[in-house]
Amino acid sequence: MAVVLDLLTNDPRPATARPRHPEKAHRPDQPVQARKPDWIRVKAPGSKAWSETRAIVREHGLVTVCEEAGCPNIGECWEKRHATFMIMGDTCTRACAFCNVRTGLPAALDTDEPLKIADSVAKLGLHHVVITSVDRDDLKDGGAEHFARTIAEIRRASPGTTVEILTPDFLRKEGALEVVVSAKPDVFNHNLETVPGKYLTVRPGARYFHSVRLLQRVKELDPTIFTKSGIMVGLGEDRNEVVQLMDDLRSADVDFLTIGQYLQPTKKHHEVVRFVPPDEFKTYETTAYSKGFLLVSATPLTRSSHHAGEDFARLQAARNARLAPARSA
Repeated sequence: MAVVLDLLTNDPRPATARPRHPEKAHRPDQPVQARKPDWIRVKAPGSKAWSETRAIVREHGLVTVCEEAGCPNIGECWEKRHATFMIMGDTCTRACAFCNVRTGLPAALDTDEPLKIADSVAKLGLHHVVITSVDRDDLKDGGAEHFARTIAEIRRASPGTTVEILTPDFLRKEGALEVVVSAKPDVFNHNLETVPGKYLTVRPGARYFHSVRLLQRVKELDPTIFTKSGIMVGLGEDRNEVVQLMDDLRSADVDFLTIGQYLQPTKKHHEVVRFVPPDEFKTYETTAYSKGFLLVSATPLTRSSHHAGEDFARLQAARNARLAPARSA
């Protein structure tokens, strides 16, 4: 069965002494689904390659969303030496009801972090890397310049590596998006996470239409960058809401949509209202392709960065296939 893995029990970082979710401590416990369905299965971590990946991450004092968010795919990904690096610390300024990342007042930025990330990418020999971050509402630019520096250092240290970023929404951070786009990531991902009707309870610090507009603006600034967004299902949404969200993303010319099952990190987080069966994920995939997305990944264990390298190759192939008739005309 898939579980949200706690891999940080023996984490040497001093911050582990702080509660991960102080803002949730006094919330009433949410119902917890004691038994998960048989279709949610993952391989437990612990292989030699997994240990080597973990050692490189620890050597550089880096943070990964794989650990911080308790991703169920960490065993598979780290065995393949795939890791999603989380920059700007391990503490988020927001408190989304679904997220297991620590919340609170973040520490100052580590100015050497872009170099450390680049060095790790080179040592791991990554062909494709995903860089995400916590929300940094405390910073004037939301961390945009730090993203841009990290992309630049990866390009310098590992010029053959393609770079995918998964960014916060840069809400009320004028000019921040332009800084990130000018660094020319290969894929710009920003997750909507859920349907608009669930934002007040699931993602209260964000604004749905701001996020849609952010993705649209990326394409306006640089049409060559692939855009990507993802949602979780099982939070109480209905099918019509998900289909409308697909239309909203296509109106913003988003290329790639991911849909995965929400898994509850703790009893203080939003409950799993429903485990969505695989055949429903398949219908979402079929519907999304009919809307015009270049690529769709919709399975119970789909996560934003899962199989990101393989998906990037598929994205390129899908774009080339779509452009081929125009080129031959």
